[in-house]
Amino acid sequence: MVNIGTEDQQIKNILGSAKIIAMVGVSSIKKEDTSNIVRRPSIIVMNYLQEFGYKVIPINPFSAGKKINGETVLEKLEDIKNPVDIVNIFRPSKETPLIAKQATKIGTKVIWLQYGIQNDEAKKIAKSADITYIANKCIKQEYQRLFLKMNPVFPALKN
Repeated sequence: MVNIGTEDQQIKNILGSAKIIAMVGVSSIKKEDTSNIVRRPSIIVMNYLQEFGYKVIPINPFSAGKKINGETVLEKLEDIKNPVDIVNIFRPSKETPLIAKQATKIGTKVIWLQYGIQNDEAKKIAKSADITYIANKCIKQEYQRLFLKMNPVFPALKN
């Protein structure tokens, strides 16, 4: 039996029990840029998570009301009607404290900042609300590594 570390076990538990993920910063659909949208990291991750059974709610104020990967885009986290297990953030680090405050209002269990994103203030907000904080990790790569036992490759572009 392979012994995985405490952080890996925590992430495996989170991904194993989560059902609904709000993804903040899913790429906007722009009329002049529709051919490139499937290649954007947030769209790749959203599609991947959907393929493995997660309900992913896209959040992007510039695309509210439009559809991305079959889901209606919402303007803000507070517009979500169902409980959310993970708030996954694809926004610059400096924007994460505000998003973390919004995430506490909807009662999420986990705030997950994608690879390259981290913020001490967002971490403090999460910890003070007893919300698990994960930063600087790609949710797709962690799923691949921990559940599929494969070397994560990102992005997995479709031809």
